[in-house]
Amino acid sequence: MIQFRKENLTVFQSSLYMTTSALIQTDEAIIMTDPTWLPVEIETIKYYVEKIKGDRELYIIYTHSDFDHIIGAGAFLEAKVIATEEFENNLYKKETLQTIQQFDQKYYVQRNYEPIYPAVDIVVTEDGQTLELGDVSLLFNKAPGHTADGLFTVVEPYGIFLSGDYLSDVEFPFIFDSYKKYVKTMEKARHILTNYHINYHVPGHGLTTDDQHEIERRLEFSHFYLEQLVTDNEIEKELQKKYSFYEGMKAIHVDNLKLAKQELKR
Repeated sequence: MIQFRKENLTVFQSSLYMTTSALIQTDEAIIMTDPTWLPVEIETIKYYVEKIKGDRELYIIYTHSDFDHIIGAGAFLEAKVIATEEFENNLYKKETLQTIQQFDQKYYVQRNYEPIYPAVDIVVTEDGQTLELGDVSLLFNKAPGHTADGLFTVVEPYGIFLSGDYLSDVEFPFIFDSYKKYVKTMEKARHILTNYHINYHVPGHGLTTDDQHEIERRLEFSHFYLEQLVTDNEIEKELQKKYSFYEGMKAIHVDNLKLAKQELKR
């Protein structure tokens, strides 16, 4: 279940959709992203946190509000929550919780905690906002496009880039919010990679990497996909070759095509 471990960073990976939960240890705090998915996985993460935490504060960064990324929130009620103002003001909180309930009902999942929609303690309202935790600084940038409430976080001085559901090696861009905003968010990602020395990239789904060329390749392919989405109907052949689970994601590509073309007609 531990996908990656190096220095201050440990990344857990769920059996479902290769979803990640990152844990970063600092002198002042434990910083987590999106505790997920299955009860045994969340219990394993919780046990690990309790083992290493000591008297440090626990912070959870929610990269966005998709139900799979908040499904473990109820197991960490003591945590201070960090998320965007769009996450806090989400009008579909009840529907998100209903989706969790439907998932658990469908697969007979029993949890030892009550799923919740996290209340936000530290609200990110603008790009460039920072949070200082002792010698560690969290730099935030809003990242709409996949969802309206996405969040990029750079953890300095460790050079950790927490990108949420962007720049994955197992998924092409999933555009549930806006094609145009997704393009702009990739420009923000470019700015981050250009202006900060990123040692580790943790996507919301897929493999964590410390390979600088691999991080760059993920960004370049996202740009390529977004460009080809509106100019080349043959992009599907490229996706079939590149992604092992393309057949399971094919419907999302079709929806991406429709959404992008509708937006660009306006």
